[in-house]
Amino acid sequence: MYTEICKKLGIEYPIFAFTHCRDVVVAVSKAGGIGVLGAVGFSPEELKAELDWIDEHIGDLPYGVDIVIPQKYEGMGDMSPEDLERELWKMVPQEHIDFAQKLLADAGVPEWPDGTKSMGLLGWTEATATPLLMEALTRPKCKLIANALGTPPADKVKMIQDSGRLVGALCGRVKQAKAHKEAGLDFIVAQGGEGGGHAGDVGSVVLWPQAVAAAAPVPVLAAGGIGNGQQMLAAMSMGCAGVWTGSLWLTVEEAHAEPAQKESLLKASSEDTVRSRSWTGKTCRMLKNEWTEAWERPDAPSPLGMPLQGMVSGDGIRRTSRYASVGDCQKVAFNPVGQVVGQINHVESTRAVIFRLVTEYVDALDRVNNLMPQDS
Repeated sequence: MYTEICKKLGIEYPIFAFTHCRDVVVAVSKAGGIGVLGAVGFSPEELKAELDWIDEHIGDLPYGVDIVIPQKYEGMGDMSPEDLERELWKMVPQEHIDFAQKLLADAGVPEWPDGTKSMGLLGWTEATATPLLMEALTRPKCKLIANALGTPPADKVKMIQDSGRLVGALCGRVKQAKAHKEAGLDFIVAQGGEGGGHAGDVGSVVLWPQAVAAAAPVPVLAAGGIGNGQQMLAAMSMGCAGVWTGSLWLTVEEAHAEPAQKESLLKASSEDTVRSRSWTGKTCRMLKNEWTEAWERPDAPSPLGMPLQGMVSGDGIRRTSRYASVGDCQKVAFNPVGQVVGQINHVESTRAVIFRLVTEYVDALDRVNNLMPQDS
């Protein structure tokens, strides 16, 4: 299980944990994997506070930061974040804002304390993601940067690599894996369509070996459908250099999620997810509920592109997170998760999850090896 990428990062197991929770980042790295903090949703000031805390608690262990710079988005250009946001708001129809706000109100979700109706632009553009990247690059213990949507701009790739860090990106198609390789990335995350968040159409078992072949010799990490050691072994047997996991960490003891949100995830089956554009503007897998169904109705406005739809739904993201247990919040809550949610039905500590993955991997490998005929 000890692959070349483990050696480069100084980690024991090639288990990468994507999470928005700083406690999980630290716990995973302390258990032998590497925690990767999702930065989208944080302001530069908030990210600084999160990374300060991680640096203080992680010891000498490495971690990563995940940013979101899509290849194409509404309003692309060289504007400042403030100017870009002003211009983008002009492109958001009031109909969409009213529709989203009514869904939240009908479910009894309290308004944000200061009465504002928006989280702003978030880190879903190059203009807003760049300050997050610059903050991450000030941290010596941050050893990798991942881009969640598309190949990072060439100047950002050079900046990251010149700093001595690894840079990678997610892909859901073989052609994207090839583009990442041509851009000189250090690793590629191949995420099958069953994965949570922004995922493509191709299933993991089909995508992984094709991505490995297309990207060689660049290491490929397997994502989408990794919930136990048997699935990890399947990925490694196809040539993957490790696994990139996300849904696994939503319900662990260290996760910050409210009890009602954890309960929704723990009760869900693998059939309870849906791919929807209703939150971010790009196809994203999440728990289906009244929010996702409402945006599919004939009388509903069509979801906007990224980042416009995220500007419409951002208030809902923060409110359904903070007030997860209030009223009928879970009927309209944003709960991104993969189909592997059906395997997650009780709370574990982060260390226990890592130990379980490794133990199941070894047991599965022994089982497969025992299928080979023995010499008499």
